Amino acid sequence: MSRQPVVLITGTSSGIGLAVAVAAAQAGWHSVATMRDTDHGRLDAVINNAGAGHLGTVELEPVEEIRAAMELNFFGVVQVTRAAMPHLRASGGRLMTVTSVGGVIGQPFNEAYCAAKFAVEGFMEALAPVAATVGVSVSVIEPGAVASDFVANVGVDPQTMLEAAGPYAGALSAYLARTRSQFANAAQSADEAANRIVEALTADKPAFRLQTSDSAQQFIGLKLADLDGSAVQGATSGWVG
Repeated sequence: MSRQPVVLITGTSSGIGLAVAVAAAQAGWHSVATMRDTDHGRLDAVINNAGAGHLGTVELEPVEEIRAAMELNFFGVVQVTRAAMPHLRASGGRLMTVTSVGGVIGQPFNEAYCAAKFAVEGFMEALAPVAATVGVSVSVIEPGAVASDFVANVGVDPQTMLEAAGPYAGALSAYLARTRSQFANAAQSADEAANRIVEALTADKPAFRLQTSDSAQQFIGLKLADLDGSAVQGATSGWVG
């Protein structure tokens, strides 16, 4: 008798995580939000989604805040992955991690956040062929701007940040204006992102790398074809000038 497959999803209080939990359930999965319930007896997939944005630049913030961003966005993923691997190995399951376009392209005033997401991408890219030898599929999901509580959860007051920005105030003002416009006018919905994630979850052979929107795909394509870095620097320099 076939059993309902079980997926563990972290970071499900709002935004993409909540939408994925609902969409996966609608697609026939037993969605376990935030923590694994051993009563289910098996684990067929994990979606690492928990994380938080972080705005700042190295000269203006304590190293402790950068470490905290790494702990949440990178080491949290590592810990969940480590705990889940024996269960996924037993079921021939899937490990999927929501990173960001910021895990491929470094973005102004997102130094710590992008560092953490770059680390996640490298970790998963290195793990994928090893995990495949024991029957576990590994994928990374790369959203762009998503209309959710993510920006609000960054936890900074823009005016206070600007007042403390000193020589970076002009660049920060330009960046914040662009970001507000992006999230107001070009963001996809959390449901749209979740549907792309569930498509990968239920695919016969999910790709290692998946973007959740056409704009995210185009943006990441800029980096993957940018051998000397000039295309990315040319694009992101315009965000702060």
